[in-house]
Amino acid sequence: MVVRKVRWGVLSTANIGRVAVIPAIQLSRNGEVVAVASRDARKARDFASELGVPASYGSYEALISAKDVDAVYIPLPNSLHREWTIRAAEAGKHVLCEKPLAMNANECAEMEKAARVNDVKLMEAFMYRFHPRTLRVFELVRGQVFGDLRLIHSAFSFRLTNPTDIRLIPELGGGSLMDVGCYCVNVSRMIAAQNPIEVQAYANWGATGVDEQMACSLRFANGLLAQFDCGLALSHRQFYQVVGTKGVLDVPVAFTPGTSNTVIRQEDERNEVVHQIPGDDEYRLMVEYFSNCVLNNEPLRYPTADAVANMRVIDALFRSARNDGRPEQVSGSAASGSSSIN
Repeated sequence: MVVRKVRWGVLSTANIGRVAVIPAIQLSRNGEVVAVASRDARKARDFASELGVPASYGSYEALISAKDVDAVYIPLPNSLHREWTIRAAEAGKHVLCEKPLAMNANECAEMEKAARVNDVKLMEAFMYRFHPRTLRVFELVRGQVFGDLRLIHSAFSFRLTNPTDIRLIPELGGGSLMDVGCYCVNVSRMIAAQNPIEVQAYANWGATGVDEQMACSLRFANGLLAQFDCGLALSHRQFYQVVGTKGVLDVPVAFTPGTSNTVIRQEDERNEVVHQIPGDDEYRLMVEYFSNCVLNNEPLRYPTADAVANMRVIDALFRSARNDGRPEQVSGSAASGSSSIN
């Protein structure tokens, strides 16, 4: 029996591709990496040789024009996501693009339109959503084991020590909210199964002009609140907590649970339940899911409209932070559609 596989091309030699996504595609049951591109032909060739990728290109244009490439993975700087997603879509390539999908919601909407017009799949690469532990959390939330949800609390931070890192360059879409805070926005919307109507944020801005630290609040129409903080100048932390009228769920190492066995702790007034969940490669699960949707022309569980909604929240948080914490309405929240935990 011949197993159909999506033939992947990778735009850039970014480290996330080297250490996570390319190995995940190579280990997947329905995908293979056939090419990598860089603006430096030698760099692309060395990168391809290192990872066992058959072909390399000295330009992004050449890769998206290649007839043996079905889909592209884009781990470029945030400021380049829009251009190369649209160009790939126009070339008939399906696109898995790193988070956040774009620099703002308007760019996301343009990318969504390009994918729709050219009849290709486009998905934002929030890999944590495909891990078995995340799916178990969503199952528990749907089952209302915590009663009525009242609060979602999360954090994602680490200490960035390289002063030349692109995440410290505003023009490239750097800063803590875009790099790690976007996970907190996403998981809050996923668990709430709706989009917030109002947000508030405070930021510490670094010398380079990016937000090195941010503390944020989200308010939903049903009274549910979410709070999170993110940072590029703090100790490493990542977690989220779901608080309801009947219990609490604690999820440590929230966004990169990995292949080791993991736990989530469920507490109520009388007892504590520790859920043991086998680990898995969230990157492989993500690329296998996307490849399956491409091969079978199935609708995406997380369509581009979800990324647009996520970016609307981020846009509003930036407006608030730049206005000393003034509350901001989330534009289009009623029309953007609720997020889903299915």
